Amino acid sequence: MMTDPIADFCTRLRNANSIKQKQFTIPASTVKVGIAQVLKDEGFITDYRVEPNQPRSTLVVALKYGDDGQAIIRRIARVSKPGRRVYAGSRELRPVLRGMGIRVMSTPAGIISDRAARNQKLGGEILCEVY
Repeated sequence: MMTDPIADFCTRLRNANSIKQKQFTIPASTVKVGIAQVLKDEGFITDYRVEPNQPRSTLVVALKYGDDGQAIIRRIARVSKPGRRVYAGSRELRPVLRGMGIRVMSTPAGIISDRAARNQKLGGEILCEVY
């Protein structure tokens, strides 16, 4: 039984990235698709797709690498955990690595990056940090 699907997503992405896989699969959910959409919008992954399967859909994420084969995602870490939730208001959000990284947040407007949350003046739960 999996207790933290977001941490599982981060771990699978980290593992696939470390062995330079082109893509990885994971059971799909609305939150995972939202995180993949944010990563695509911010340029950390190439693309993603949801494949409808029985009994459960699958999320396929295509990873992105530089011209020299260097991974674009250097680090991805879960911030808010089931035992300790981490929330931040829009005024408390500071850029990650002077704007080189992002925080993926769950807000009332959906799952968005910290940049979008600052622009929309929204706070919420910090799901993970990527740079």
